[in-house]
Amino acid sequence: MLFDASLPPVSLKDVPAIARAAEEIGFAALWTTETQHDPFLPCTLIAEHSERLHFGTAIAVSFARNPAILAYTAWDLAQQSNGRFILGLGTQVKAHIERRFGMTWPESVTGKLREQIAAMRAFWDCWQNGTKLDFRGEYYKLTLMSPFFNPGPLPSLPSPIGGGDGGEVIPIYIAGVNTGLAKLAGETCQGFHAHPFNSRRYLGEVLLPAIETGAAKAGRKRKDVKVSVTAFVATTPEEENFCRAQISFYASTPSYRPVMALHGWEDVAEKLSAYAARGEWGEMFGLINDDMLREFCLIADEADLPAALQERYAGIADRLTLYLPFSPGEKEGFWRGMARASNI
Repeated sequence: MLFDASLPPVSLKDVPAIARAAEEIGFAALWTTETQHDPFLPCTLIAEHSERLHFGTAIAVSFARNPAILAYTAWDLAQQSNGRFILGLGTQVKAHIERRFGMTWPESVTGKLREQIAAMRAFWDCWQNGTKLDFRGEYYKLTLMSPFFNPGPLPSLPSPIGGGDGGEVIPIYIAGVNTGLAKLAGETCQGFHAHPFNSRRYLGEVLLPAIETGAAKAGRKRKDVKVSVTAFVATTPEEENFCRAQISFYASTPSYRPVMALHGWEDVAEKLSAYAARGEWGEMFGLINDDMLREFCLIADEADLPAALQERYAGIADRLTLYLPFSPGEKEGFWRGMARASNI
């Protein structure tokens, strides 16, 4: 199980020091997010200020971008880092795509994301192998690539076009909560970012079987898809309160309701959605009782946390990130201990 870190929402000037510290401490990868900042800009600095550290987006919002933009950006980051970049994509939810990004929500979420992935690989195949760009789908028709706009192959790296067999220079991870995207990851991607709003039961009973179903459809195996889990953890009462609030926010999202429904808490999810619709955020916290908190958040002493995480996610996670952004100088002893104990 590889232990990764998440970049906090900081300005770009702070990224080099964080990247150097993450590599020195021993994290396997450093992930950027798309919340308050662009997820790709920090990646150039991580690549520049590290030598071994892998890095990637967890996630970049795919439906806010077109395949060409994603393909060019990923290509440049793979070249800059000698293949250490991982492209992590997520669809976001309809309200954000339409009202925050001003884009159109597709009729088929998995259908459009599948096309985006295939279209990006068509660009990469064209640039690396000289294949004529001729991609035609329901959402995209891509047939123009003149030499002036062709970045050419990545000379020091093998071809990234491997049919999704895990040997690609630019691995693609996609994120999801429900089974449709998990199946798509199993069928076409090198990894799956499990949403932080998860439980071991939901991961084991719902998402992993869906990944396996998708993999079998494409003649692949579960081991071909790296499952990256972001875990809520709490070692203090203050962290418990923080996690309770975040869980209440995620559980209010209608499209995430199957997670609560699996545990018999769908009625609570409906109440949370009603509060969120009215903007009554302060009322939501108290609906997450202790049983819910412990289902979605691992509560342990710092010294016991590595072993507790291993027990909770063994056989589930190939990569593990805590839902605590990494900041050098803050809890440094904790992070060093986690990195030593968890990259196992």
